[in-house]
Amino acid sequence: MTAVISGLWRASHPGPSVVVTLVALTLGIAMALEPWRIAVLAAAILLGQLSVGLSNDAIDARRDRSVGRTDKPLARGDVSARAAWVAASVTLVLGLALSFALSWQMALAHAIALASAWSYNLGLKSTPVSVVPFVVSFGLLPSLVTLSAADPRVAAGWAWTAGASLGVAIHLTNVLPDLEEDARTGVRGLPHRLGRRASAVIAALALVGGAVAVLIGSDAATGIFSFVMFAGVVAIALAGLILSLVRPPGRWVFRLVMLAALLLCVQLALAGTALAA
Repeated sequence: MTAVISGLWRASHPGPSVVVTLVALTLGIAMALEPWRIAVLAAAILLGQLSVGLSNDAIDARRDRSVGRTDKPLARGDVSARAAWVAASVTLVLGLALSFALSWQMALAHAIALASAWSYNLGLKSTPVSVVPFVVSFGLLPSLVTLSAADPRVAAGWAWTAGASLGVAIHLTNVLPDLEEDARTGVRGLPHRLGRRASAVIAALALVGGAVAVLIGSDAATGIFSFVMFAGVVAIALAGLILSLVRPPGRWVFRLVMLAALLLCVQLALAGTALAA
């Protein structure tokens, strides 16, 4: 049983799942939500993200085996696709149930975000509009926090822009190391069509655009710490861009984007209650 649980955890894309959860947790604290709401919000987001990661690997198990992805538990046979589907379904239901405990508006927004993410796994990843689920799901992320308050409200427009921009950067960099394997199995989303360097350039621009949206749109624009976080995001984006132009971009580009995401999260958190429209 321990081996199965370990395999399911590794198949759930735990790194990105934890980062997204930390973003929601930090924003919940910044919004001054009640402690129980923060705890339920974090649990709901984590469960939802785990369902996305598990469904992704369950759908891709046969394809991953065909290209020898030894880093994938399902491709190696450490855990069955059936177990992954059961776990994905359970985490999805539990995540939405916890969302309802916060507000029906939060549950509806979370359902839309997860449906968008699952649509990517179910086929949109192989189309020119593969970036759309990331724009939708990450654009909704700030609203999942503001809709978890006792007085549910959607997030401000600049927060939507920041989240969507982050989603673009994450999508364009996450698939860079797997372009060749994807091509052999018929996956040809937007990054595959753009190419490595064009994807890295657009990802860097998206990160900077998201940071600018937060700096201009939030009340934290006058704070020195907000400017420090903004400078950090811009510096990471430029570093990734320069390195991508001088060498083939790989997994490290995605790690830089995730680091920038955390800085952008801090920048968002400085806005506090200004997140709500």
